[in-house]
Amino acid sequence: METSSTAQNKKGLIYEQLIPLALTMVVFFVLGVIVYYIIRLLNLLPNMEQISMRLRWVDIIIGLTIYLKTSVDFAIFMGRLMSGNPGWKNRIAIEVGTAVGNGLGTMAILVLWSFFKELDILLGLMILIASLVLFELAFSGLEHFENWEGEKSAKKYFYLGLDKFLSATLKFIRPILSKILPDLGSKMRGRDSLPWKSLLFFSLTVPFILGLDDFAGYVPLFSIVNVFGFSLGVLGGHMILNIALFLNPNKTVEWVRNQWVSFFGTLAFIGLGIWGLVEVVKIFLHYFF
Repeated sequence: METSSTAQNKKGLIYEQLIPLALTMVVFFVLGVIVYYIIRLLNLLPNMEQISMRLRWVDIIIGLTIYLKTSVDFAIFMGRLMSGNPGWKNRIAIEVGTAVGNGLGTMAILVLWSFFKELDILLGLMILIASLVLFELAFSGLEHFENWEGEKSAKKYFYLGLDKFLSATLKFIRPILSKILPDLGSKMRGRDSLPWKSLLFFSLTVPFILGLDDFAGYVPLFSIVNVFGFSLGVLGGHMILNIALFLNPNKTVEWVRNQWVSFFGTLAFIGLGIWGLVEVVKIFLHYFF
């Protein structure tokens, strides 16, 4: 009996930890190789400014550090997906989907930057879309502290205030967002797990948009850092975030479902969304006026 239990624990460790963690590293390596060959291809094009292929630790560390310092949106998004979609197979879908989505966003901006050094309008549109997504993600967090509505303390007014603000905001946002990410809100608040393929695709799409927004925001740094090393640092930062969140999935889910964490997470999403809209206005005013 003890031997059978030990074997079961080892099997669980392999499926729940070793395979997903190894896969996270493999995905990072594959994405890094793709970035390498994309840059090699861009350097072969005529009349293109050459991108240095030299790897410097300082560029990698800058990319990794900046990503981890600004990855609150990814962390909360992934935690909520984990909460609604438990199990090692779903974990693989979330890990691979978010990593590939973030990587594709990074590559897209890298290619666009290579062709068009001035990305003002495109950058503004990306930040606008990402801001709309952030408001929807903020609204999906209300369910984790909706019991505050029945409290007789300040919690009630916190909840009602956020609910009223987000409900009013989403009346304007959802007609636009539904054309880009249909059923985003319902998928984030769904009580049942998504089918594996749907979960994989959904895990890819939101990080792709957020990855576009984040990496586009790094464009001003490209004049002082090596883009290749910086890109690898961003991809490595996401790998570390993945590993940290899934190292103890139960703790991560418990953390995400915590009422105060959800409350401050909702505030963070709202703050990032408002900041994004302000930046969009500044970009458009600067470009047109």
